Amino acid sequence: MYKKITLTLILFFATHFIFSQQINHEFRGVWIATVNNIDWPSKKNLDPIKQKNELIDLLNTFKELNFNAIIFQIRPAADAFYNSNYEPWSSYLTDSINSPPTPYYDPLAFAIEETHKRGMEFHAWLNPYRVLIDYKKTTTTPLALIEEKPEWFINYGNTTYFNPGVPEVRAYTNKIVADIVQNYDIDAIHFDDYFYPYKIANESFPDADAFKKYGGQFYPNQLDNWRRNNVNTIIKELHNTIKSIKPWVQFGISPFGVWRNKSDDPAGSNTDAGQTNYDHLYADVLLWLKNGWLDYILPQIYWQIGHDKADYKTIAEWWIKNNYNTNLYIGQAMYRLGGKTDEAWKQQNKTEIEKQLDLNKSLSTIKGSTYFSAKSFLKNTFNINKILKENYYQYPTLPPPTNHTKKFIPESVSNIKLTKIKGRIYQLSWKAMPENEEKKAVKFLIYKFDRNENIDLNNSSKIIGLTGLSHININKRDFRKRTTFIVIPVSRNNNIGEAEIYVK
Repeated sequence: MYKKITLTLILFFATHFIFSQQINHEFRGVWIATVNNIDWPSKKNLDPIKQKNELIDLLNTFKELNFNAIIFQIRPAADAFYNSNYEPWSSYLTDSINSPPTPYYDPLAFAIEETHKRGMEFHAWLNPYRVLIDYKKTTTTPLALIEEKPEWFINYGNTTYFNPGVPEVRAYTNKIVADIVQNYDIDAIHFDDYFYPYKIANESFPDADAFKKYGGQFYPNQLDNWRRNNVNTIIKELHNTIKSIKPWVQFGISPFGVWRNKSDDPAGSNTDAGQTNYDHLYADVLLWLKNGWLDYILPQIYWQIGHDKADYKTIAEWWIKNNYNTNLYIGQAMYRLGGKTDEAWKQQNKTEIEKQLDLNKSLSTIKGSTYFSAKSFLKNTFNINKILKENYYQYPTLPPPTNHTKKFIPESVSNIKLTKIKGRIYQLSWKAMPENEEKKAVKFLIYKFDRNENIDLNNSSKIIGLTGLSHININKRDFRKRTTFIVIPVSRNNNIGEAEIYVK
């Protein structure tokens, strides 16, 4: 009895000591692009079983590399990789507009389930304004609204866009996002850099009619400010829409790397980018950050360190000074590795990616990276997967906490058991407390400490699992008598609950 009471007291004090410790966090993400079948599925009209297998292979690759977030493109161009109430099935899925997969499954629901099983976040990536990639080559009308509401749409270059200046378009986009947030267990809504389209030489964006009709106080002399206001308004509205439905769902944006050049604005970066967020895409990203409309910002810094017009280091340091306490991650140009044009991306010792990650690590405000795109890891130029795993992502870790104004703390787990499954394979299992959706434990971080080892949650080498399941398998060779296992519940916004200790 004395030994049992002593052990109970030790576990009680150890648990409270552990809970006071800080855990390392880092965002490790990858974009999975579906437009033009860049990353998935590998081709149109692929058999659904092969589609599923391809996606599982991708997710397993990133799980093995200890990534913790997938940014998955579900709406490339007013189409859907899910069962939408408003838009047609994507032709990149079935090679036919508005044809569901046969045999039927919901790719978004499947992708979310498989991503969460692996303890990773699922960020649903949408393009807000793009409708037809090349309307000149489109033989059918994929979206009935093009005929029903022609005033909503604009052709620019070869592409058809929603007109950002039409208020009904903003309402429609909010409806699309609300439908996704309401019906799917996503962790974030994600936009990339495509707001107003990149400028085409000698071609004006044809929104004069909308400006005259909806320009209000901006008409007739403040076209640029009106365009910026259109984008600002939809970002604010989307923030409110998302948070009103599920407060824990993040809203993140990955803008073009340069906000403004210093030559145009003293507050800009010391760069000479040909196009910028503020002046050409009409994306006033700093305003969104100042107003707290975003949970994370992920600028695409796709140039090398030392680039003469857009130096990676210069741009990264600018974002550090201008992130307004919003989680800052960096978009890394993995697709450029091994490229034939710039000497920097040909280097193997060290690669440009390694140099950039080393720089990121020295700048504490940068809380992680995301790579474009998934197929680059299948290509595995310069054996970069092995380099990342061994030198940067050796052990699992949690993404940074989000929603800094409100914490969702899950209850600790209970009933931890270690059960022999077969041969030398054992299963460590536990039960999570039933909670409301905000405080629900959606994943679990598991540590293992050998007998007489100090319990230090900052020691990432002691993490043996990050999972969305309520168990992990362990080989008998990996534990001994008096081994300590620690299971930490993690909420939807990456807040942690009290650790539960199990001593074998």
